[in-house]
Amino acid sequence: MSSPARRPLPALVAVPLLALALGACGYGSQKSSGTTAGPAAATGAKLSAGTVRIGYFPNITHATPLVGEQEGILQKELGTTKLTSTTFNAGPSEIEALNAGSIDIGWIGPSPAINGYVKSKGQSLRIIAGSASGGVKLVVDPKKIGSLEDVKGKRIATPQKGNTQDVAFLNWISGQGWKVDPQSGKGDVSVVRTDNKVTPDAFKSGAVDGAWVPEPTASKLVSEGGKVLLDESTLWPDGKFVITNVIVSKKFLDAHPDVVEAVLRGSVKTNAWIAANPDRAKTSANAALKKLSGKDLPPEILDPAWQSIRTTDDPLATTLQAEADHAVKAGLLEKPDLAGIYDLAPLNKVLAAEGRPTVDAAKLGRQ
Repeated sequence: MSSPARRPLPALVAVPLLALALGACGYGSQKSSGTTAGPAAATGAKLSAGTVRIGYFPNITHATPLVGEQEGILQKELGTTKLTSTTFNAGPSEIEALNAGSIDIGWIGPSPAINGYVKSKGQSLRIIAGSASGGVKLVVDPKKIGSLEDVKGKRIATPQKGNTQDVAFLNWISGQGWKVDPQSGKGDVSVVRTDNKVTPDAFKSGAVDGAWVPEPTASKLVSEGGKVLLDESTLWPDGKFVITNVIVSKKFLDAHPDVVEAVLRGSVKTNAWIAANPDRAKTSANAALKKLSGKDLPPEILDPAWQSIRTTDDPLATTLQAEADHAVKAGLLEKPDLAGIYDLAPLNKVLAAEGRPTVDAAKLGRQ
């Protein structure tokens, strides 16, 4: 694995992030935290909302909000507008919170963002930026699986039926010419939908022979004797695929575009800070983890997971469409109309002001 770059690239900051809570990709619970308003915003203008509520997962793929909040970068851009945060363990619960008005802006994976957009007929949310790429691996028991061909007939865990990793694994299985029923997970490979909090124990007990999982679960399995058989990034052009987007409630975007822009400035500046200060960012993210969960990660899990994720302001829109197509092909999603799911105008305004290249919505932006 190449060492972290220390300079942001035009759209994708090629910097590994922290592997955070082992249970962070689990499902169901949420935790609230809050911060107080900081100094005047960078623009010097008072924003239109007194408070903005953000949501994210306490895990590796959401390190931008973790570091951004921990270091005060997000709050600095908001000035006297108070930033409060809620952490989630599942995409569906975060979408529910967004729809209920409990949060205004969220960091979330592509599958729940697509599902939330489709179910609301395009009325509930917009994707306004990218956040992270990569960090998904097929880890196996080397005593049972020595090659990709050996995966056939084995029991492989994914986090949840229809989630981003489940779709990716089913698509890979199809590419091998094997058959699996997408609903039951039964077929030439047994796809065992297992909460990431449980997967390490299932792996140790032999209940599963491997897992297609995000970090930090992948590195946890390796620390238990597993072997990385495949890194999903090798399946994508240039090794890039979206794992985390930034979404916003359409209602909040319409009412408070200045606040949304301020949060995006904070996100962009956080990614740049991570790029310029990778070691400090790793420490910061681990401190955020300890604050949220009561414990941090040991080096044997932290360090390899840090290597596998890259922050990105670019939402990598072409890969979102591809992931939706994979879900349709797998039989888990009816063909969605994603036209309009992106509104990248606020992000592109921020990037232009920073002297950075703008990003593209791959014909899925607002007309």
